[in-house]
This record gives sequence, C-alpha cells and structure tokens, in this order.
Amino acid sequence: MQIGIIGAPNKGKSTLFSALTMNEVPIADYPFTTINPNVGVAYAVARCVEKELSVKCRARNSLCIDGMRMLPINIMDVAGLVEGAHEGKGMGNQFLNDLAGADAYLLVVDASGKTDSAGLQSGQENNDPVQDVIMVKKELVSWLSGIVRNHMNTISRNPDAAEALHSVLAGLKVTKDQISAAIEKSFLTSSNINWADNDIDVFADNLLSVSKPILIVANKSDSKEAPRHISDLKAKFGDANVIGCSAAVELALRKAVRQGVIAYTSGNRSFEIKKEDVSEEQKKALEYMRAFIEKEGTNVQAVIDRAVFGLLDDIVAYPVEDENKYSDHFGNVLPDAILIHEGSTAYDLAAKIHTDIAKGMLYAIDVKKKMRIAKDYVLKDNDVIKIVTAAKQK
Repeated sequence: MQIGIIGAPNKGKSTLFSALTMNEVPIADYPFTTINPNVGVAYAVARCVEKELSVKCRARNSLCIDGMRMLPINIMDVAGLVEGAHEGKGMGNQFLNDLAGADAYLLVVDASGKTDSAGLQSGQENNDPVQDVIMVKKELVSWLSGIVRNHMNTISRNPDAAEALHSVLAGLKVTKDQISAAIEKSFLTSSNINWADNDIDVFADNLLSVSKPILIVANKSDSKEAPRHISDLKAKFGDANVIGCSAAVELALRKAVRQGVIAYTSGNRSFEIKKEDVSEEQKKALEYMRAFIEKEGTNVQAVIDRAVFGLLDDIVAYPVEDENKYSDHFGNVLPDAILIHEGSTAYDLAAKIHTDIAKGMLYAIDVKKKMRIAKDYVLKDNDVIKIVTAAKQK
C-alpha cells in the first residue's frame, strides 16, 4: 500500500512526512522545498489479536508493541502543486506522474490561513484552505482528464469502454471494476464511447473518488485561526473527510524522544520528561506542547489510521498454518498481519498471500471458531484464518 502526501506548496507536507516516518527531509517556509519525492514508511496501528487468543505473537511482517500491531505503510511526499500544474506549471508534470501509484492521498492544507495558494507567507490569517482543496482537486481531475482525452480516438473504437480505458489507465493503479463503477456513477455510456470534454471531466472526477480517495489534513491545528478554518473545511467536505493535526508539534516530540529528553508514544495525550538538565527554553517549549496535546492531541497517528482503516476501509486478517498453535511452519505465532479491504473473502486473502496458494485453495478454517469456511467467506476484522490447499491435503 502506498499513500501520497499532496497539496499546494509550503503547507507542511514535508513536516507531516517527517513526523510520520522520522525520515530527515528538507523543511523550509518557501515553495518547492521538495523537488524529488521523499519516500518512507509510516505505521498504521491496530489492536493485535494476541490478547484475545491469550498468546504472545512473534510478528514478522509488522511490529507488535504492548499489544498494538504496527502495520507498515509506504508514504510518498511529492512536490507542491500549483494552479496549472496539469499544463506543466511549477513542478506539475513531475508531481502528477509521481502520484500515479498511490492508493490514497493525504491533501495537506494550512489551517492557520497564513500561506496563499502559491505557498507564499502572507503575514495574515485570512487565506482560505477550502480554496486550496478545490484547486488541488481540480488539478488532479484535469490531469486525469487529459490522459483520457489524449487517447479518446483509440478508446472510442473499442466496444468495451472499461477495457479500453483500463488499457490506458492501468499504470495509474486503477482496476477495470473501478473504471466501470466510475462510468456508471457518471451516467455515461460504456460502449464505443465518444464522450464530450465535460463528460470526460465528470468521469475523471468520479474515477478519482473511487480509486484515489482523499483525506484532507488541516495542518498547523495549534494555530489561533485553525478552529475556524477546520470548521469551514468540514462544512464544505464533510467531517469524515477532514482531520486537524499539528505535524510540527508531533515532529518536535518525536525528536525529543530520539534525544532521550522525553518518553512519548505517538497518539498519546501526554509525555514524561526523562532528562533532568533541560534548559528553561526547552521546558517552556515542552510545557506548550504538553498543554496542546492534552487538549487536542497532534492527531498525526490518527491521520494514517483514518486513511487506512477509514478512507480505504481496510481490516486486518492473520493467516496461519497451524490452527492449534496459531503459527506458521516455523512456529512463529501470528507472524503476519495482512491489511485487506473490508468485504474481501478468504480467497482474496489467499491471493494476497500468493497466487499459487489461491489457485490450489480448497477451503479455509476460521481458527477462532475451529470451523471450516468456504472460499467466499467474507472476512471480519481480526479474523485468524488457515488456508487449506490441495497440496496440504496430500
């Protein structure tokens, strides 16, 4: 899974990336600090099934700390997007090409209202982050529309529009089913298409919403004007699609942890000062951050968790080979926690593990219930599943 961090320049994208991944990247208060995309790993956090089963897991594809499973997510921070990016303005073409492989986007805006749509500091707090969201979404739609429009002559000759579009858009990590859903949502014909420009724009908008969902991250939530701007964003785009956060506070706290100054876990509403010889300036900064997280929290961990479990509707499943010991053939207990879309089946889980396992699958076992289940069994969150194949029965 890959999640892209997007937005207009100088809104705090690289700060959020660093707070999520603890990778050192250039951070500055001017546009286009990021030229080449930064790539790192963040962790979505879910309660491990080990306590429910009264065992101690030995995680292999993830981490397990104090009963919480930390699931790695690839994060990409790309160059800031300016109006006209789909025409090549700013870092436009590179930005848009870098976005192709993402499963979802975190669209970062400045909740303080102090930076304009070009990423310049205005010295005021009346810049509207709602307009930044509208601009970024418009550029994404124009980018995708341009790709479809450039291939329309070829696409229109194919009687199966979804198949024709998929051959053009497969590199953008979209499926034929998603394309079909977007066509239906747009009320467009799906045979020998010859869409007008406006039809293409509507289709592109719907395809993006189906295949590349967006979570709006209202950064700098510790600023004075943030509550007003966050309220406006939620009123326009919906509560579930907007989350306030302070990437700068989270990054400062995580750096303090690395330096041994405090004990803090991302997502917590408190921390403990461990180092005795902190300066008065450090104490003042720490107390400011303590007061803020006790009241609001930085929400940086909540950003990635909401993106994975809310935006993408993923659940966690645990495949095992030994249903009695909950282990693989090496004896590792609950070694793998697999993120998979809600509504997926036991067969889908088998395919996610390996295509050969899916091909040879006969049935599965719900390990918690010690019950045989069919290949089309719909998985639930924290299911522990054994896949039985023809090879295993020999």
